[in-house]
Amino acid sequence: MSLFTDVASEMIYPILPVYLQSIGYSFAFIGVLEGVAEATAGLSKGFFGRWSDQIGKRLPFVRLGYALSALSRPLLAVWTHPAGIFSARTADRFGKGIRTAARDALLAQEASPEHRGAVFGFHRSMDTLGAVFGPLLALGFLFLFPGQYVWLLFLTFIPGLISVFLTFLISEKPVHSVSGHMRIPSLLVSLSYVKSAPKPYKKILIGLIFFALFNSSDMFLLLRVKSAGYSDYEVIGFYILFNLSYVLLAWPVGILSDRVGKKFVTTVGFLIFSLVYALLAMQTALHAMLIAFVLYGGFYACTEGVARAWISDIIPHRDLATAIGAYTALQSISLMLASSLAGLIWQMYGHVPALFVSACAALLVSVYFSLVMRSNHTGI
Repeated sequence: MSLFTDVASEMIYPILPVYLQSIGYSFAFIGVLEGVAEATAGLSKGFFGRWSDQIGKRLPFVRLGYALSALSRPLLAVWTHPAGIFSARTADRFGKGIRTAARDALLAQEASPEHRGAVFGFHRSMDTLGAVFGPLLALGFLFLFPGQYVWLLFLTFIPGLISVFLTFLISEKPVHSVSGHMRIPSLLVSLSYVKSAPKPYKKILIGLIFFALFNSSDMFLLLRVKSAGYSDYEVIGFYILFNLSYVLLAWPVGILSDRVGKKFVTTVGFLIFSLVYALLAMQTALHAMLIAFVLYGGFYACTEGVARAWISDIIPHRDLATAIGAYTALQSISLMLASSLAGLIWQMYGHVPALFVSACAALLVSVYFSLVMRSNHTGI
């Protein structure tokens, strides 16, 4: 499901700014559009995660989320006025918000604690494999049909529809609901969950969210490559290389985390991030760029799925979607703020301080996890 959805999503990700410019929209509009879309996704993850726990069901949210995203992408080609573009793009991210926490909770429920890292790692591999195929399909299509962005947007409906179909092949085990009645939660209920959450969860969250506040959009790394004098095709090539590295490493790193501990693997991931950003800040040579983007895939492999598996080890099943939803909600909002900060620093002082700020933040988080977090029976 995640593979086909990411194929659809990543078919349009590299060309969306170009398409929007081609129909008359400015970079300022595109920036606001993406900011609103990410904020919508972030807040809705926590909201629907809590709702999923309250009714003890996962699949309805998974199905609705994938369906909404599949339907919304082609609408970018139909609703070309500002309100329509905002509605379609926000609906796509809203679909992600609806499904994410429930899907991750479903994964955690189906995995034993000693295999959760492997399960989440395999999921991230399949998800990111779509991020390899998607841009390649877009490049192939635009090579054959230059400038036909509208038809490319329509084509995304096919892999999106396949992902929706696959949701009906899944069955879920019953989960005890948080409350005995179906009550739609307040938007902030899942975030307030953090106050009463177990202490290990809070400690993990402090490190992850602090990092997210300084972890700007990956678009800044692509901007760095472009500013170093590389062509558009080379920029897309680096992006595919990063995703391919992530695909190949996510599953084995997930298995490794089950054996050596999720805290250790996550800490190594932040050290890798710090190295990558420092390298990209100082180097422009091809070999340095290649090493940096391969290592960047390693950072994602060490943190994305492993962090969720880590959280799943210490949270009871009845609260899993709430806990993961609260984390991903705070993470999304923090990433939006981080991108604004990075853009401001980049504009005022250049790329070196912008990238080094993120590198230093990652280094601090790795020290925090090494010194503050203590290992225990949960596999932390």
